[in-house]
Amino acid sequence: MAKHPVQVIAVTGGKGGVGKSNVSVNLSIALAEIGRRVVLLDADLGLANIDILLGVNANRTIEDVLQGDCDLADIMVHGPGGIRIVPASSGTQRLSQLNSMEHAGLIQAFSDIGDDIDVLIIDTAAGISDTVMSFVRAAQEVIVVVTDEPTSITDAYAQIKLLNRDYGVFRFRVVANMVRSPQEGNVLFNKLTKVTDRFLDVAMQYVGAVPQDDAVRRAVQRQKAVVDVYPRSKAATAFRALAKKVDGWPLPSTPRGHLEFFVDRLVQEAGA
Repeated sequence: MAKHPVQVIAVTGGKGGVGKSNVSVNLSIALAEIGRRVVLLDADLGLANIDILLGVNANRTIEDVLQGDCDLADIMVHGPGGIRIVPASSGTQRLSQLNSMEHAGLIQAFSDIGDDIDVLIIDTAAGISDTVMSFVRAAQEVIVVVTDEPTSITDAYAQIKLLNRDYGVFRFRVVANMVRSPQEGNVLFNKLTKVTDRFLDVAMQYVGAVPQDDAVRRAVQRQKAVVDVYPRSKAATAFRALAKKVDGWPLPSTPRGHLEFFVDRLVQEAGA
């Protein structure tokens, strides 16, 4: 019997400070609320912050797995809403400079936990480093988080261009974060697609907007997720709407010919 496929979603954005980690955390919890078994990977390996955002203590991290001291399942910690978190280290330069073999080993290590997971959310680092590119390329879906700042649009375009040109990534889903109105979110998406449509052969899909909401700031100060502590806030409502859309995306069914998370399941399903 073929093992069930796992939805793997990379949350990225090029520029730092656009709220990628907040989107990753709240999307993960909102998906768990509708019954999905979710694992959240903190893929900012040298400057980890998911554990700090959620106020959870991680005794072991990805560094321990790479050193061979334990398995991936041993380092996972429980977060709000039943999600599980794969924590990374903070202030560890070596982890931000993994070689291709180490990346491959880490990605393949996830196969061991595949029977107990429906969705893997990858919170990437900022920028266009090899580490970011490796994790994004190994996912089946890419969410690009943008804000209404010229540098955010420019950096998002640069990342999309690189992923498309050098890594063959074709489809990108866009979330407009910290917008003042739904109209602002649409305008923001149009700014980005005006450039991508002109210069790139990519499929861009607008997933939705998360409003500017003081509840998010208050939740961060409390080291909590806004969907958890302010469930009726505008931002929490937006994250739940986003989760419903994500839950409707098609599951992967065939391998794409390069290293992917849970690729063994796709090979098995394709041959079933």
